[in-house]
Amino acid sequence: MRQARLLTPDGPVAGRYEDGTIHAADGVYEVGVDGRLLPPCEPSALYCVGRNYAETLDQMAYERPAEPDFFIKPPTSLLGHGQPIPAPDWTDELTYAGELVAVIDRRCRALDPADVPEVVRGYTILNDVDALDQVGRTARKAFDGSAPLGPWIETDLADPTDVEMETIVAGERRQSANTELMLFDPFELVAHLSQRFTLRPGDCIAFGSPANPGLIEPGDTVSITYEGVGTLENAVAEVRFP
Repeated sequence: MRQARLLTPDGPVAGRYEDGTIHAADGVYEVGVDGRLLPPCEPSALYCVGRNYAETLDQMAYERPAEPDFFIKPPTSLLGHGQPIPAPDWTDELTYAGELVAVIDRRCRALDPADVPEVVRGYTILNDVDALDQVGRTARKAFDGSAPLGPWIETDLADPTDVEMETIVAGERRQSANTELMLFDPFELVAHLSQRFTLRPGDCIAFGSPANPGLIEPGDTVSITYEGVGTLENAVAEVRFP
């Protein structure tokens, strides 16, 4: 099942997504007519794992981590499917990265990897937008609009350790990989983070990007597809956040 959230003139609604409509408790809403898609959950934090594919390490000349390497994006970084990605005037190196994301379903901590499927609501997609020329991960990755997330949560993904993905930028395939190539698998990563943080309903854990994250600029459309989950698509625009 796909779970989605819609911003309507009367406020957000949530429910089952099917064929362009959201079946909420108070009725059926048509996406694009009754409102626009929101990020499919409301995380207190997005925990993002870096350096989790060997080919990415080779491309970026990173050392192989002995344990998962991670950083945090705040809720203010979120964008919904179809919303414009801002191209801030203070960076000349804006990049994309297509990542699979687990959405936590209940408050938990100190998990074993075998326990992880019980606490995951489902999976969605993140574009980990990065202002690569800024100093420090927070400046690079935590700004407004740096976390397009969506379009929905897929609750029926059977095996996140074997999922094909691709990223298309301006009509050109830029990434193509399978999650089986991760250095640390999704269950290990959620368990690892739960040893350090209390995870709350709606929190997101992104599992890192395959090789070939690269530059984007205004006018580019970025489409990230994970098989069995969906496609997240956002265009880059010269947008200033208030």
